Amino acid sequence: MIGSNLQRLFWAASMGLLGLAAFSGCKKPASSTASPSSSSSAGVSAASGPCGTYAARLCEKAGTDSPDCQAIKTATELMPPDACTAGLKDIDYTVKKLATARKYCDELSQKLCEAVGPTTQSCQLVATETKKFPPEKCKTMLEHLPEVVAEVQKMEQANQPLTAELQTAIAKGPAASFGPATAKVQIVEFSDFQCPYCSRAASVVHQIKEKYGERVRFTFRQFPLPMHPHAHDAAEAALAANAQGKFWEFHDRLFGNQGQLDRAGLEEQAKKAGLNLVTFKKSLDDHKYAEAVDSDVKLGEQVQVQGTPSMFINGTRVANPTSFEAVAEMIEAALQQAPPG
Repeated sequence: MIGSNLQRLFWAASMGLLGLAAFSGCKKPASSTASPSSSSSAGVSAASGPCGTYAARLCEKAGTDSPDCQAIKTATELMPPDACTAGLKDIDYTVKKLATARKYCDELSQKLCEAVGPTTQSCQLVATETKKFPPEKCKTMLEHLPEVVAEVQKMEQANQPLTAELQTAIAKGPAASFGPATAKVQIVEFSDFQCPYCSRAASVVHQIKEKYGERVRFTFRQFPLPMHPHAHDAAEAALAANAQGKFWEFHDRLFGNQGQLDRAGLEEQAKKAGLNLVTFKKSLDDHKYAEAVDSDVKLGEQVQVQGTPSMFINGTRVANPTSFEAVAEMIEAALQQAPPG
């Protein structure tokens, strides 16, 4: 899940020491609410003239996304041109100071890459993201290195393809799906009806069905996140619609009306989808499908789903399930690899 995969990856280290959200999606809340603040370049513009040159050269050394770079840009906005000209004449002095300040982040990156392997996807992410950390954050993380290493190793493990047993577990059994069960390419999505990113993935699902039809099997799994108050009820409602043969129409209606997922909104969409409302309402009242939703969540947890949408193609995690181009590339590769059936 890296490369372009870097956009997809995220982990939260223990005690809130490491919070990397590198892909766009809805995330499970971390066990700790503590979160280190991060610097932002919002509202910071580069100075012009010698001060612009001075800032650009220092940012090149510090990292353009680093807090140091943002501080440099802010400072040079206030500096007179003569001061920046003087700074340029002795810029090596400042560069050395920056390198000294960044030693904690360099050490952190080195130790984490040693723990997971220098050629791994996780090492690539570490090398990129630690450049954005303030030195104090890297120093604190080094003080808790065993916990951070454990989280990075866990993340790298999550990048590996699923075992055949887990692939079978998430692809088989009762769930809304399309395509033949015997298809050589098995696609499984874990989704949350209240997650805005999942609505983007929903359009990708339609494109998958339109382009690949009977060549793939697509299975939709429920993964309502705890911070979304209506997600579990919406998932139960979707399974109630599935029982009446209306899952995909209801699926589209929920994603098209994500601001109306309370009980009244669910009933309204059920009515528009042509469901038997008496049966539908009773299913919700009795929480008939709550256990099935929870079962899907447990399956997701077994394959380390940490956020939605999460998609797997033949057991390999999709880097960006909101991009049809990215998904199609993986499907094409899987179709070429699959033995003729």
